[in-house]
Amino acid sequence: MPAHRNMSAVAALSVSVLLALTGCNPAANSGGSAAPSSSGGTGAFSKDQSGTLKTSGYNPSDEVGKARSDLATQAVAPAEVSMDTTNFDAQKFAAQAASGQVPDLIQVDRSMVPTLADKGLIQPLDACFSLWGVTPNDQYYPAAVKSVTYKDKVYAVPQFFQTSMLIADKTVMQAAGVTEDQLDTSKPDQIIAAAQKMYKASGGKPSVIGFDPDLPGSADLWLQVFGGNAMDGDGKPTLDNGDNVKALTWMKQLMDAQGGYAAIKSFKDSMDVFGNQNQYVKHQVGAQTWAQWYINVLSNTKGDVSVVGAPIKTLQGKPIGYAGGASLAIPTAAKNPSAACAWAIKATSLDAWKAAGDARAQTVQKKNSINTGLFTGSPAADKAVRDAHVTPSGNADFDQLIKTSYSTLDNTASFGSSPAGQTIKDSLANAVAVALSGEKDPTAALKDAQDTAMRAWQQTSAGQNH
Repeated sequence: MPAHRNMSAVAALSVSVLLALTGCNPAANSGGSAAPSSSGGTGAFSKDQSGTLKTSGYNPSDEVGKARSDLATQAVAPAEVSMDTTNFDAQKFAAQAASGQVPDLIQVDRSMVPTLADKGLIQPLDACFSLWGVTPNDQYYPAAVKSVTYKDKVYAVPQFFQTSMLIADKTVMQAAGVTEDQLDTSKPDQIIAAAQKMYKASGGKPSVIGFDPDLPGSADLWLQVFGGNAMDGDGKPTLDNGDNVKALTWMKQLMDAQGGYAAIKSFKDSMDVFGNQNQYVKHQVGAQTWAQWYINVLSNTKGDVSVVGAPIKTLQGKPIGYAGGASLAIPTAAKNPSAACAWAIKATSLDAWKAAGDARAQTVQKKNSINTGLFTGSPAADKAVRDAHVTPSGNADFDQLIKTSYSTLDNTASFGSSPAGQTIKDSLANAVAVALSGEKDPTAALKDAQDTAMRAWQQTSAGQNH
């Protein structure tokens, strides 16, 4: 997922819901994936559109979503589109699967896709892509495609790839004598030193956070900065490896250098993150980890902030553009997968993103705001929107932020793909929380997390056959 407070977060699949999903789906009985179907199982997709297309989870609530939805809906005519705009809900999906009344197309977090694929609840889309002449790794960022790939088949269509970066308050930095080159995450000890310089406390409580790495939300990003990962290439958990231990040890050192995790979290909870008195207006942070979309939030207070952006780098000094995000998937039992396929392909096409870019540009103009571009999940679309609409704003700070955000797309990365992905993610978050609180040391915390994640992995078909 994206950096913290991800606005498109979806509910996790609990073990009980997974059992319910497995029990009501015939394909899951053998632990394998079900065949795709134009009628629920034959593997055929057609360009002939008819009937009703039922979608779930996609909400065209802003101009970007509406422009894409309108274009995709026109593309599947004469099929009629019926939308359930509520977020994907595992309990609801379980009930739909049990009754045989699943939607034709669902929007779901990419981290959940391999789990649904492992249970045979969604269909592989290779034939869908082929029908419409789309090569996934050319159309979308390979890191996004990898996260929805399971057993060498692509199970969903990626949407958005809003990478993380550092956004720093120049006023706080200057007061502490910290320079931009000191915000170099390839030198973790230097980050701790810079954080200590910028950190301030009042009455024993933080009044300025020097460096906020967004924990536990961005923990996996920091694992990758240190050369680690939450899983291997097969999706098997690797939470307790040595590089991850080094990363978590650094996270704790960083928090302890600034009053401790509990105090920092409490202070962050009091911030007006999305308002006119946000932490950059009030100079309450030195630097924070944020996804690209937060630049749009800050643009609402552009006259009251002085900011600078910096890429997040690995220990080898290589910038890393880390992101999660949503995707579009077709349930195995969908009654109209052909229309679902066409809609998903069109909604993530270059034409759709150009239309969305045009719509966003109109909104930006009306609000006298700053156009930060659209991080779409598609390299060609990102470039097209940037070329058409991202021009010098007259605000040097924001122009630098935007330029930095685009630079993060040169080396993209994501959480990975595992049928036990949600458990791995939850186990990592728990390990970070108990380690930062001092309840367990980083080694023990990650060992316990690995044990929990491995139990989940061993219950998947991939784990049973590994």
